[in-house]
Amino acid sequence: MSIEFVFRLIGMVLFAVLGAYLGAFFSQYSDQPKEMYVIVIGLVGAMAGIILTPFLTTRPARTIRSIIGRVSAQTLVAGLFGLMAGLIVAALLAFPLSMLPEPYRGIIPVVVVLVCAYLGVQVFIMRQNDIFSLFRFNLPGKSSSSEEAHGQAEKSRTILLDTSVIIDGRISDIARTGFLVGTLLIPRFVLNELQYIADSPDSLRRQRGRRGMEVLSQLQKDTVVPLRISDIDVEGVKEVDDKLVILARQLRCPILTNDYNLNRIADLQGVAVLNVNELANAVKSVLLPGEPLNVNIIQEGKELGQGVGYLDDGTMVVIEDGREHINRQVDVTVTKVLQTAAGRMIFARMEGREELVK
Repeated sequence: MSIEFVFRLIGMVLFAVLGAYLGAFFSQYSDQPKEMYVIVIGLVGAMAGIILTPFLTTRPARTIRSIIGRVSAQTLVAGLFGLMAGLIVAALLAFPLSMLPEPYRGIIPVVVVLVCAYLGVQVFIMRQNDIFSLFRFNLPGKSSSSEEAHGQAEKSRTILLDTSVIIDGRISDIARTGFLVGTLLIPRFVLNELQYIADSPDSLRRQRGRRGMEVLSQLQKDTVVPLRISDIDVEGVKEVDDKLVILARQLRCPILTNDYNLNRIADLQGVAVLNVNELANAVKSVLLPGEPLNVNIIQEGKELGQGVGYLDDGTMVVIEDGREHINRQVDVTVTKVLQTAAGRMIFARMEGREELVK
């Protein structure tokens, strides 16, 4: 039996009683029998109670709960303190305002209470970071150095993981290097989506999902970066990306992903994003024209006589007159570096000694 059904029954009884009283009242002005008014208007009230009660009780409560669930705990605490401060100021002003002549002393104190409460909540929410920073102090016996405080803040940092970055697999290698500082948090709805992909009838999606499961297993075994799976959820939202953005705003933490669309949505809503693809582009080697380079030519280029090779980080190298040296390790000189939407591309020319690839 749902809570909404219980409230419907209670509303039906209350509205039926109210209808019966109204029927008895209106029967005084008519020649019709009193019982007929009581029964008819009472039944109308019962039907109105069944229909209207959820709109007056459970549904507004569910909406308020959903709104509160999207607000961070720090904002809620700041709003509560702001409300208390506003009511205290209003209470101090109530006595002098009550000395005003009628009708002002009955109206102005109420207006002042509402205005002070609203201003208190707004001011405390807008300056919540500054206010909470005033109450941050070191416990006795602890070091008060800024370096240690910064280190503790980094250890308590939370990073949300997206499904795409788990399936990608590079997160395991990145975490092992120690560049990620904090706790990797995987919400239950992300794990459910990963399990849904792993159980997909499509063989390619199924393989990607299973690879994601293996990556999670590796992350749990590694002790460099702690991994935590949480049952935390966001009510009223179905899409996983929307849940991640809302949860990141509540926890005030970044999202680790390689999904371009999620990256854009999070940026528009002011959520920090750690993009693995951007990290990969940032750590690629920087070469300038004139620098020597040793590369393995593995295929022909698009233009006549060109050969194509790749660096260890995946950067494409196009070599002039390199077609005749396919499957050879050659020394080349960089002539031009081109940054495209797909990544960095290097152009080079043949120079120096050649070695046959064994």
